[in-house]
Amino acid sequence: MLQNVLAEPKQEENDLPAVGNPFNWAPSKKWIVTLTTCFVCFAVGLNATGIASAPTPINERFSISDEHFPNSFWPIASWTVGAAIVPMAVLPLMEEHGVYWGYVLSYTLFFILVIPQAVAPNFATLVATRFFGGGAAGVLQNGMDGIIADIWPGAVGRSLPVTIYVTGLLVGVTLGPVYGAVVVHNLYWRWIFYIQLIIYGVTFVVVLLVMRETRWPVIQRKIQRNKSAKEAPSSVPNSESQAAKTSPARLLYDTVILPASLLCTEPVVFFFTLLSALSYGVVFISTQSVTQVFTTNYDFEEYQAGLVQASLVIGEILGFFACLMQNARYKHATRSNPNRSEAELSEVRLYLSIPASFIGLTGGLFFYGWTSYPFLPWILPAVGLAFIGFGVTVVMQAIMMYITDAYAKYAASASAAVCFGENMFAAFLPLAAQSMYTRLTFQWATSILAFIALLLSFAPMVLVWKGPYIRARSPFMRKAMYE
Repeated sequence: MLQNVLAEPKQEENDLPAVGNPFNWAPSKKWIVTLTTCFVCFAVGLNATGIASAPTPINERFSISDEHFPNSFWPIASWTVGAAIVPMAVLPLMEEHGVYWGYVLSYTLFFILVIPQAVAPNFATLVATRFFGGGAAGVLQNGMDGIIADIWPGAVGRSLPVTIYVTGLLVGVTLGPVYGAVVVHNLYWRWIFYIQLIIYGVTFVVVLLVMRETRWPVIQRKIQRNKSAKEAPSSVPNSESQAAKTSPARLLYDTVILPASLLCTEPVVFFFTLLSALSYGVVFISTQSVTQVFTTNYDFEEYQAGLVQASLVIGEILGFFACLMQNARYKHATRSNPNRSEAELSEVRLYLSIPASFIGLTGGLFFYGWTSYPFLPWILPAVGLAFIGFGVTVVMQAIMMYITDAYAKYAASASAAVCFGENMFAAFLPLAAQSMYTRLTFQWATSILAFIALLLSFAPMVLVWKGPYIRARSPFMRKAMYE
């Protein structure tokens, strides 16, 4: 979930031209585009973690070993590193030049890159192609934020689409090992990719039929060019169109310097990046820890341990319904306080994240760790995983919504910092899982993550308590609100 562009200049719907503006699309058209792109987020997530349930056959095929280091995780790590880096460069270009072609080309590239993953003759090819495939998938996933912002006006209007998006993204990467486990148990491991190619091929046709340009400034420029061409075919592009181009220096500032500045100087961005990154990283570290815990303690086969990941999915679905309740609470707050801005009400977004973080994420980690004993039923640590899935979903959505509302026009840069941290944690935190769970025992390895989550869980509590004071002292938050 990189580079959120949910923050657009505030515009009242009745001030917008009726023709062509995505804000004024029919609700059915908005939902068709939204649900299609949300499904794409879910589907490409299967590619991220699907092979997590096949470490042994992959190791045997490519003559690698996990004895001293989880080398079989490198294909997943390279995917998430690509998802962290590539969107930072591509999404600003899509924002300037249009979403449609950037989205379609990214999907095409992703689809093509699944082919060498399926037939990779060596391990290096698998790792390298997954880096670029993950980069294209990251554009599809993280570009979803901007699509929602382009077609759903207002913080309340965006709430449900963002909830569906976050849940779909998390369920996709969490369900990957479950999907991979079913395939590996019945077929050769390369069928993980062959089946994905079928899914992505059918979805590609749907994307071509459904996807439309959602950037209103881009649509305006196209309308203006067509009008100018009809009136004076020999005329050159107008100055407004030329002014829309962004210089490389400005692009570098927006995509790297400003997000880094926010991360280093804004405590809210810093601590929320850590909390959200830890939450997302826990989803990926479970692809390693669950296999170790359940194969060692309960003599599960690798594919059976992959099926246990469904516990996380159950928790994430429950988290989706909890987010709906939080959305309703926020909608009620906006109606009760019509004269307060989105930034002034942004702390309402965090109410449910407090118990979700303390009880769901932190409590789930402790419960998962300290029930991971051979003499206890296997269902107990699985219940702990469900708590974790619940906490992760609620926390990550709350952070996304809060950053968007509180930082307004700086939300894209603030979210870029948060989401870069999420993907980097997802890439490298699981690489430490094998040594952690071997040397520290299952209980204490998980407890370390739980203690970190416990400390970070105070971040949303402090913001709910001292939100107005913190916003008043933040230079970016003070300047962020649109006139």
